[in-house]
Amino acid sequence: MSAVKKVIDWVMAFRPVRVVVHFTEHRGFLLAAGLSFQSIFAVFAGIWVGFATAGLVLRDNPGLSDAFFTTLARSVPGLLTWNGQKGVIDPQQLLQVEILGWTGAIAAVGLLFTAVGWMSSARDAIRALFGLPGERLNFLLLKLKDFGLTVGFGAALIVSSALSVVGSELLNGVLDWLDVGDDSIFSAVTGRVIGLALMFVLDTVVLAMLYRVLSGLKIPLRRLLVGSVLGAAALGVLKLLGGLLLGGAGRNPLLASFAIIIGLLIWFNLICVVILLGASWIAVGMADAGIAADPKIAAERRERERVKREREEAERAEREARAAEERSWLAKLFRRPPRP
Repeated sequence: MSAVKKVIDWVMAFRPVRVVVHFTEHRGFLLAAGLSFQSIFAVFAGIWVGFATAGLVLRDNPGLSDAFFTTLARSVPGLLTWNGQKGVIDPQQLLQVEILGWTGAIAAVGLLFTAVGWMSSARDAIRALFGLPGERLNFLLLKLKDFGLTVGFGAALIVSSALSVVGSELLNGVLDWLDVGDDSIFSAVTGRVIGLALMFVLDTVVLAMLYRVLSGLKIPLRRLLVGSVLGAAALGVLKLLGGLLLGGAGRNPLLASFAIIIGLLIWFNLICVVILLGASWIAVGMADAGIAADPKIAAERRERERVKREREEAERAEREARAAEERSWLAKLFRRPPRP
């Protein structure tokens, strides 16, 4: 048994194992399930509002719109009907989305709050993995920050698509200079690698923003970069294996009628688990180093512990004084009188 205990202790000392244990103890899977359910509504709302307000940029640029749809289809398999892949949204219908009249404006506001609501839930989930309560900031300021990050992430996706277009044009120029055909294996592999590299950079930036800016935590740059890179790498693997991971739902005859929605739920759940595991990696590393993610709350906790210790010490001193007084009274009661 001692040998088994040593093996268990040796395994539990590994950082990845402690991260998973930390993730489980802080209800990580439950938090990821809630986020994934909300992601369904947030993504559809964000896409509708985004195309209703900024779709003219994409409608007037076919190359940019194609790159944007490709990036979005790779990020969320099953969301768009694109490149032979069946999805729940037709890109051509998205290009026709506009805000017309009061009803459209009211719908846009409601959908925007749905998309922004995911940011609030993600912030609470990340802070919960650090053992912290919700961020102490004015409600309106929090919503403004969430709105700004939502717009920023959408803009980052468009910028990534634009960079993909530029990269494709540069690649085509280089291939023409090398007299290599566009339909060659080298061209296909190189284009795929460039696309994955851009997605990796985008995912790293987005995760870093989620962990640092959205959650309002004080995370050292090195630890933030490591956690974001690991999370982005895991997301890249998921995107490469997206078709294989979600193919089982479509082959199940019981789920065939709504297989795409089931697949999206599975996909978003995996994405949210990876996001929160990255936060757990950072949280465990900072706990090992004794670094407080929220110095203000850490100071308040130390003050409460100090007050608690002082109160316990005062109560103990009072009990000891009372006990000494009782012993003294009993000693006087049973003490023999002095001899004459």
